[in-house]
Amino acid sequence: QVQLVESGGGLVQAGGSLRLSCAASGRTFISYTMGWFRQAPGKEREFVAAIAWSGGRTSYADSVKGRFTISRDNAKNTVYLQMNSLKPEDTAVYYCAAAFRAPDYNYWGQGTQVTVSS
Repeated sequence: QVQLVESGGGLVQAGGSLRLSCAASGRTFISYTMGWFRQAPGKEREFVAAIAWSGGRTSYADSVKGRFTISRDNAKNTVYLQMNSLKPEDTAVYYCAAAFRAPDYNYWGQGTQVTVSS
């Protein structure tokens, strides 16, 4: 079992930055691919970024490439999403997820709201 708790969301002006954190419980954190997803009002949940267990391989949605960076600290059981040059269209609830075998994500956090004002 893996429990995930996100933090770091908030209100920011367009062009600003936020860093989301996702703290995971469980001794097998290092075994999981970790991902970030988001869901805007009235829209389907969409993939944002993912990072392999070693941290050596990452992937991003085209809409965030060059602006967002995913990273992980396995010693702290934490994954991060650094978000720069934020746009109003980045407004959404952001979810952290863990996949024992990507892309099938087995565990999800409760989400953290990110609001970008224009």
